Amino acid sequence: MVLVAVFGAALLVAVLLSGLAARTVLSTSLLFLAAGTLAGDGFLGLVHIDAHDPIVTATADLALFTVLFTDGMHLAFPALRAAWRHPARALGLGMPLAFAGMAVVTHYLVGLDWTTSFLVGAALAPTDPVFASAIVGRKEVPARLRQLLNVESGLNDGLALPVVLVLIAAAGPTAAGTESSLPVIGAELAGGLLLGLAVPLLLNLLLRLPGLGAEAKLQPLLPLAAGTVLYAACHLTGANPYLAAFSAGAVLAAVAPAPKAAFEPLGEALAELAKFAALLVFGALLTPRLFGDLSVGGYVAVVLAIVLIRPASLLLSLVRSRIDRREQLVAAWFGPKGFASVVYGLLVLQAGLPQGEQAYTLIAVCIAASIVLHSSSDVPVARLFHVDDTAPAAPASTGVGPNRSPAGPPAGPPAAPAAPATLTDI
Repeated sequence: MVLVAVFGAALLVAVLLSGLAARTVLSTSLLFLAAGTLAGDGFLGLVHIDAHDPIVTATADLALFTVLFTDGMHLAFPALRAAWRHPARALGLGMPLAFAGMAVVTHYLVGLDWTTSFLVGAALAPTDPVFASAIVGRKEVPARLRQLLNVESGLNDGLALPVVLVLIAAAGPTAAGTESSLPVIGAELAGGLLLGLAVPLLLNLLLRLPGLGAEAKLQPLLPLAAGTVLYAACHLTGANPYLAAFSAGAVLAAVAPAPKAAFEPLGEALAELAKFAALLVFGALLTPRLFGDLSVGGYVAVVLAIVLIRPASLLLSLVRSRIDRREQLVAAWFGPKGFASVVYGLLVLQAGLPQGEQAYTLIAVCIAASIVLHSSSDVPVARLFHVDDTAPAAPASTGVGPNRSPAGPPAGPPAAPAAPATLTDI
């Protein structure tokens, strides 16, 4: 109950300060991370949480499921086909380069074996626009840049997941266990994809039956019910819930646009709550002992991951692209580590790998540093861009992944808040 009280107090403060956070370096995400850290055993000792506690896994698992489900519902397939080149470069070249670069740095600076080093690289490869919300949510920022960051972060979670699972199996204690685990991983991923397709299609069939249908005020609950059934089905069958969540959200948006539109405000609020709860719990794990357990080489690896590996890999992927140099530099900087990395780090820790605790410590410190740096620098960087008065305003919709930060008025001259860019703005 103390954890609930801390969460409620942090939520109240975050909402009251959200307008200020939208105009300054103050970040609501950072507020929850700091609240969890202060309430944890490392400081005030109000909340006693261990990384192996079920509440940690459950909170992170539900948060990532919710975020991926709402991300999937914002995936516009026709628009994505019209503007896929820059995100494809970031995902097809930039992400593997960042993955490999982090593995090399981890192996030589931290001393982990190659398999575990590549596992760290895979866990830290996904990015999250939540911690750069001023970049993806303001019309001052060029639509092309917002689209790139949104699509990249919306898809790289799912792309990294199979790699993480396979490497966890490969880094296990025995080769025999690895061989027996790989078919299981394949079955989990296939099951998640199958359920992610089946549940929204079944919902669409039910809506077409005579006599069935939701009244207007209850229509937002249809996707919520489908998501709840999907989440339970994944855990009951062993199917992968994250792949199921993203694919279900995308299919539901395509086959049932009316329920999707009705659910959107509720979905965004639920994603916010899940995100904040996960950050609070994760913050409680960030004790002085955890930071003390990381070697000097580990801290160098964290710095390189944020200021060199991500920027260099994305800049290389955008060579000779139509994005101008300033936009490329901003995109290269904003590669924050988010919920997917938190969940993947917990999977690494709970897998019982020989070097799992060292890998988790490095991942956790890197995530914390990324949240602090990226969520506090998005507003100042967004102010570097100015709206071109001669250019038409970008329509207010998104390709992948909305701005899930409770936003107040944007910085600069008075204007209506802008949603992330459409893919057709490119």
